[in-house]
Amino acid sequence: MAISPLSLIKSGTHLEPPNILLYGVAGVGKTTFASQSNNPVIVCTENGLGILDVPHFPQAASFDEVIASLKALHEEDHDYCTVVIDSVDWLEPLVWAQTCAENKWENIEAAGYGKGYAAALDVWRDYLVWLDALRHDRGMTVIQIAHTDIRRFDNPESDPYDRYLIKLHARASALLQEHADVVLFANYRISTVKSDVGFNKKVTRALGSGQRVLYTNERPAFLAKNRFDLPDSMELEWSAFADAMPHFSTTEQVATEQKEA
Repeated sequence: MAISPLSLIKSGTHLEPPNILLYGVAGVGKTTFASQSNNPVIVCTENGLGILDVPHFPQAASFDEVIASLKALHEEDHDYCTVVIDSVDWLEPLVWAQTCAENKWENIEAAGYGKGYAAALDVWRDYLVWLDALRHDRGMTVIQIAHTDIRRFDNPESDPYDRYLIKLHARASALLQEHADVVLFANYRISTVKSDVGFNKKVTRALGSGQRVLYTNERPAFLAKNRFDLPDSMELEWSAFADAMPHFSTTEQVATEQKEA
């Protein structure tokens, strides 16, 4: 007798390490945040560690080297619980080079308007397959780091305005956002004051205390999302983020127990 699809329906919560996409302004502490996670190892596509003393692979010079690092983490014995990609916008030129090599193109735009970037999505998907394998098979949390860009956003419900976006081609950015469980935006908390300079003229000045903030839900000024009912904002500290995810400590414990088994 054939198995009914209805018999395959499941209920309840399935704990799994999250796939986090973190982007933010320069120098805000994105890599530091990731280095505070549970036993991390960094796959470097840029030289952005500075003085941080954290396990890392040598800076990758090709897409194949990135995949080799992910494959080693998947197939070989180790105690790492978190894989960090630093950064995906420096990974993007390696993706383009791989796409061009596979298609024998001189550059990513040689295929014609938009076709090269569309083809690059297949290479991005190959990369995401390995991230999923690390989560599903090895119980590893995934953190992908990206820089920001400020671009005009054409909102169909309002006049256009500028907003922070992930510094990737739009198609790649959309793919990585869709794939992620959490998209976090990191920035400094800023307030503004207006000063009267005379002659009926006022000047707006920005004020900041240096406080670093992590945003978890989308606003007009930036992209963000989460699937865990997180608060809209919190301090840019891994401990604050982990505490805000009630099941996350359990997930990390499960990953640790899997490695010890």
